[in-house]
Amino acid sequence: MASHGIVVIGRNEGERLRRCLGSVRAEQAPLVYVDSCSQDGSATWARSQGLDVHELDGSRPLSAARARNEGFAQLLARCPQLDFVQFLDGDCELCPGWLPRGVATLSAQAELGAVCGRVRERDPEASIYNLLCNLEWQRQPGLIQACGGNFMARVAAFRAVGGFDNGVMAAEDDEFCLRLRRSGWKILAVDADMVRHDAAILHFGQWWTRARRAGMAYAQGAALHGTSPSQHFQRECRSIWFWGLGLPGASLLLSAPTFGLSLAGWLGYPALGLRVYRRGRGRGWSQREASLYAFFNVLGKSPELLGMLQYHYRTRWQKRDATLIEHKG
Repeated sequence: MASHGIVVIGRNEGERLRRCLGSVRAEQAPLVYVDSCSQDGSATWARSQGLDVHELDGSRPLSAARARNEGFAQLLARCPQLDFVQFLDGDCELCPGWLPRGVATLSAQAELGAVCGRVRERDPEASIYNLLCNLEWQRQPGLIQACGGNFMARVAAFRAVGGFDNGVMAAEDDEFCLRLRRSGWKILAVDADMVRHDAAILHFGQWWTRARRAGMAYAQGAALHGTSPSQHFQRECRSIWFWGLGLPGASLLLSAPTFGLSLAGWLGYPALGLRVYRRGRGRGWSQREASLYAFFNVLGKSPELLGMLQYHYRTRWQKRDATLIEHKG
């Protein structure tokens, strides 16, 4: 019979971590909690609960990718017979019944390297930003290009591709899944609840920082794999360059010689919003949901551009590694 274990990662998650670990302790599966230099006592609390805790060395760059890799290594060193590993973020609660569903799915389909289920926000009405996350998580079941950070992996597949890239600061799951698919493995989203996520984005500044992190992730992903046949994140980068810099810059620069006619280019933004709105309505979203998603999708081009510029400045001009961007207090 196939066996499985769990790796939970967290950094300053506080009460969210307590709910997360409470949701998995009843599963009776080997568990490792990886703490990324939390300052809220998370590691001490988890250890007091009798859990296997691994604390990352803060002298090296922190990343979710590195946390998952080190957690995987510690879990397999303790339980080398495991076939599957469930990765879980510390701001998520595991849904009852997911683990046996994930194990059964991977056991039945040998070509699958990873499987995931539905992610839902714990409190989508707490803020419009939580609601946006809840909409973002929605996906149709079936074969997919990439899963999020919460998923169940086949140990053999994870090892075959070398796990995550420690240097990828965000969207590390997309980069991992890209290499997984290149190696011939498939990724499946199943029609079952997997986790309840607590985004805890209650203020505009948090949303802005998260969008800036997304821009950095797109830039780094394109730098790593953009020239490959997959054109990883190239479409996203082109969109950000155009809407965040190209269109407004050209409209302003050409306003004098065109007697202001070039400013009509700004009408492209409501046109973009309308396109996103229609796509949302086509997915069954309410008018409010589609309108909010469209508005923040357009507005997000600005912080995403800043994140891209930050990445290129840091890596190309300063010759330094990408750094972690955190949106939670």
